[in-house]
Amino acid sequence: MKVAVYPGTFDPVTLGHLDIIRRSAHLVDKLVIGVTTNPSKEPMFSVAERLAMVKRETADMPGSIDVIEFDSLLMDFAEAQGATAILRGLRAVADFEYEFQMAGMNQQLNDDIETVFLMADVSLQPIASKLVKEIARYGGSIDKFVTAAVAEDVRRHLKANS
Repeated sequence: MKVAVYPGTFDPVTLGHLDIIRRSAHLVDKLVIGVTTNPSKEPMFSVAERLAMVKRETADMPGSIDVIEFDSLLMDFAEAQGATAILRGLRAVADFEYEFQMAGMNQQLNDDIETVFLMADVSLQPIASKLVKEIARYGGSIDKFVTAAVAEDVRRHLKANS
């Protein structure tokens, strides 16, 4: 069975993330979405909230999709899941430079697990969780970048913390 891991913070999960998830699920027998916390980022949502969001947004997608929290080296997590690939979405050249470096480091840790890059759909390439949060914090509409349910999650979070 071909298992791939798609890791990320998903804070919040965007239409770009969901596009990569939908397309990735067709490429493998099982897709494991690894929800983690990046120490260099300040998340808006807790890990539990992000897990719930991603589970809700992927519940009706075709394919075998698991959503799991992890707080370890990505390669250790991938090995534990029996993965043969790490899936990463790319939006722009700047993403590629960072992801290329990470892929090289990960290959040094375990060269049995391949890194596979998927280009985001052209219409979704500008979307970044960081920008979605910034737009929302300043009262802008994020409806073009996330599902209606996620937009409501963001509004509710901002209202509760204002």
